[in-house]
Amino acid sequence: MFLTITTTGTPDRPATDLGYLLHKHPGKSQAFSTSYGTAHVLYPEADADRCTAALLLEVDAVALVRRGKGKGRGGAPDAALAQYVNDRPYAASSLLAVALSGVFSSAMRAVCAAKPELPAHARPLRIEVPVLPARGGPGLVRALFEPLGWTVTADPVVLDSAFPEWGDSRYVRLVLESQTLTLAEALRHLYVLLPVLDDAKHYWVSPDEVDKLLRAGEGWLSEHPEQRLITSRYLSRRWSLTRQAMERLELVRLAETDDSAVEDIDNAVEAEAETEEKPTPLAVQRRDAIIGALRAAGAARVLDLGCGQGQLVQALLKDPKFTEIVGVDVSMRALTIAARRLKLDRMGERQASRVRLVQGSLAYTDTRLKGYDAAVLSEVIEHLDLPRLPALEYTVFGAARPRTVLVTTPNVEYNVRWESLPAGHVRHGDHRFEWTREEFRAWAAAVAERHGYTVEFVPVGPDDPEVGPPTQMAVFTAGTPHEKEAKAA
Repeated sequence: MFLTITTTGTPDRPATDLGYLLHKHPGKSQAFSTSYGTAHVLYPEADADRCTAALLLEVDAVALVRRGKGKGRGGAPDAALAQYVNDRPYAASSLLAVALSGVFSSAMRAVCAAKPELPAHARPLRIEVPVLPARGGPGLVRALFEPLGWTVTADPVVLDSAFPEWGDSRYVRLVLESQTLTLAEALRHLYVLLPVLDDAKHYWVSPDEVDKLLRAGEGWLSEHPEQRLITSRYLSRRWSLTRQAMERLELVRLAETDDSAVEDIDNAVEAEAETEEKPTPLAVQRRDAIIGALRAAGAARVLDLGCGQGQLVQALLKDPKFTEIVGVDVSMRALTIAARRLKLDRMGERQASRVRLVQGSLAYTDTRLKGYDAAVLSEVIEHLDLPRLPALEYTVFGAARPRTVLVTTPNVEYNVRWESLPAGHVRHGDHRFEWTREEFRAWAAAVAERHGYTVEFVPVGPDDPEVGPPTQMAVFTAGTPHEKEAKAA
């Protein structure tokens, strides 16, 4: 198995910095023992303008069979010849991914003791894998790598050049090129996607493989369009592990949507009080503001539209004044996580009668939403494309028409106060827009005018004198019949 990583340099950033990043000196060849053979690292070229590091893995077929006890790809115990005569020494697979993580572990973790500033910088990268199994063909190779910022060349390898009529094999020659990725990101992509394309793990897949997948997939897997396929193949289609990984990835996505940490939304037990007082998370402040507004409105039967992981539903259940709570979300995965969070399967009959979780889209009129005292749209509207807002508006304010509607959304003016948020970026990659206070008020006033509501605005979080609060909330109240007649007159 063979893989090369090439970079080019400039006078102030020489290409030989690759040696520092990989923690392997360009001036010598090194060998490392692995569970399945010997990994060699060498540099075919290394100067200030261009540097290439090569990883060669020599697989010990006998050791592989002994460790696998006759199992794995090619796999029946009686297939004695297939255990020794196969593509494992030549085609990149999960074994090469394991070698990558072992030999370049510091580089994968973005650690460089000699030059700590290097790992954070993107640099020109070209990665070549001469023979890569690709179950799914070149199209799947592109579908996996292109969303991550790679320019992909995946040329099929013919079965036999002497017999072109036999067609292509299931292998490709892969070339990946990028100007925008760090070396650590590149190595983590390879670590996950090489075995996914091979679609065969050559070792026992234990529960800790889920942790390895999530560590390597941090920052990209939760939003990848092929997330389910990647997770399933990486975990050898073990359904219990795949489900566990998908749920944890969903928690990551929901945590990002809710501006909170994964630990906050995946822990139903209150943490022990600490001596040092911590600031209240914005997500908690937002929930408190919503519950306060619902109590002030005298609402008893409440819709949580876009309920996500069910945090607000869980908070509402603690107050017996809310006699019926319905969580609605378009994502079945989110509803499944919410059900587990609420422990619906273990909930007492009396408490269970107060809560329901239903799947539904706010883009369509739904008779199940009629007749409620209040509806909550917490951090929902910014996830919709602007042309779809009128459909949501009619579904909620026109068709369902609860007496009170609460809408919260980020205040984009406050973004300048987030030190970790780059200028010009929205708070979450899935946000289609983020409004200023003036834009939100104009939209809310127009909605109220069209549907016979009055609207008030409430700041959520610290109200900065210059840029306002981090979250803005509109409280819509339906007008009485008498008010409507007076307005019409």
